[in-house]
Amino acid sequence: MTNLNGKKILLIICGGIAAYKSLEVIRLLKKHGSFVKTILTNNAKNFVTPLSVASLSQEKVYTDLFNSDNESEMDHISLSRWADLILIAPATANTISKISFGLSDDLASTVVFASDKKIFIAPAMNIRMWEHQSNKNNLKKLIDFGHEIIGPEIGEMACGEYGMGKMSEPETIINYIKNYFKKLENNKKFKALVTAGPTHEYIDPVRFITNKSSGKQGYEIAKSLSQNGFDTTLISGPVNLNPVKSINLIKVESADEMLEATLNNLPTDVAIFSAAVGDFKVKSSKKEKIKKNKISQLSLEKNTDILGHISNHNSLRPKLVVGFAAETNSLKKNSLEKLSEKNCDWIIANDISENDIGFDSDFNKVSIYYKNHSEENLPKMKKSILANEIVNRIISQLN
Repeated sequence: MTNLNGKKILLIICGGIAAYKSLEVIRLLKKHGSFVKTILTNNAKNFVTPLSVASLSQEKVYTDLFNSDNESEMDHISLSRWADLILIAPATANTISKISFGLSDDLASTVVFASDKKIFIAPAMNIRMWEHQSNKNNLKKLIDFGHEIIGPEIGEMACGEYGMGKMSEPETIINYIKNYFKKLENNKKFKALVTAGPTHEYIDPVRFITNKSSGKQGYEIAKSLSQNGFDTTLISGPVNLNPVKSINLIKVESADEMLEATLNNLPTDVAIFSAAVGDFKVKSSKKEKIKKNKISQLSLEKNTDILGHISNHNSLRPKLVVGFAAETNSLKKNSLEKLSEKNCDWIIANDISENDIGFDSDFNKVSIYYKNHSEENLPKMKKSILANEIVNRIISQLN
């Protein structure tokens, strides 16, 4: 059997002429040993019948948001939790629009809104609808949400026109899903460690030295690693963020605590040091609040450089060490110096003097400098998308 054997697939069928292809999708999933449950939108019932879907899936077909025959179980929650993966095929322009705006006025859209699982979307629509700017904007939002888009293809449509918008063939969709589960299975052998957020270096019980890091980029990288099958540990300084449940979260405050937690969680295959660790700490932190008229001068000492310490110790060093650099000038020069000095494999650098990227923003724009002297300059994008770009490169490197 293939890697689809035993997988639980929730298939949402929307109302379009391509709905007939969904029957073949079900047949192929069953052939590969998957369990398939289906949701038909009201319009989908005009193209395929619940009876034909149930006959192929050998499961109940769901259509209504609230079912009087099953009042004790909320289908939109139970179905989304049951599934290993949600597939929407075909996905109409209307459903794509609903999901992009977070609407939940039927069972299909509510399941998507309530889901914590990977969602694959196979669009099908007329070429003019596909190329409409509104649809392009909606698709961009879905990609930002982390959903995967399969197709569409170029071909002749039921309306007689020819062009982009034809739903991908069932075999193509099945191969896409097979590759997804194969990647997850391959990546299960990898352990990843991510540091994120600022550190707090206490002066006294109420004052500390810190920086503007929000931890957003590190959290997104940890999320992407986990969703791609990595056994992921996230060591986080004080932030107002919550990771996905599959991540092993370790909360710390100071640089010393972050170093200790990092050492305690090695070895790993990859370590991404995105935390903005304080360079200095107070030599002697006071246990009582210092009165302001008694503060004259703080005596500081250097914190251990976590990235440099790990990267230069062969007995602890992960296979791939990735550092971050937040710069305000001479981005390439400073990043290459850090790459050499810290002995890491990659430096991911951003210019925090630019507007709306970096600290506390949902967007970032980075350059990646590699140990082999190559570099990549990535455009401004959401941190969630950038995290996926980084993780895809990590997967390629480790494999």
